[in-house]
Amino acid sequence: MITVLFACVHNAGRSQMAAAWFNALANPAKARATSAGTHPGSHVHASVVEAMREAGIDVAGARPQRLTDALASQAQWLITMGCGEACPVVPGVKREDWPIDDPATLPIARVREIRDEIRTRVEAFLERERL
Repeated sequence: MITVLFACVHNAGRSQMAAAWFNALANPAKARATSAGTHPGSHVHASVVEAMREAGIDVAGARPQRLTDALASQAQWLITMGCGEACPVVPGVKREDWPIDDPATLPIARVREIRDEIRTRVEAFLERERL
């Protein structure tokens, strides 16, 4: 079982969407995803909940969690989105960075674009890694 950890700053937008898309699209017998943030927020952004709901994915119950070295070391992949140097470098964990805008204060139309960009990146990752 491959574990992919998606990380951003607040774990309230990008990484939540990425993990939700991954878990919806990946073969559950091969891989699963989780998400975390370097400075987790108190809740997932309402615009993110709405945009994902429109796509048929419920993230309303998701809760931001702190990105720790221990959490990162449990993954085979760490995919970062905007946390830069604050994200841990863990020996043996493959790492990739996706430069995606933070949806926190953006209008819903832009959040939808980010949602779709993340889906496209997740689909490409799944195809490349055969998951």
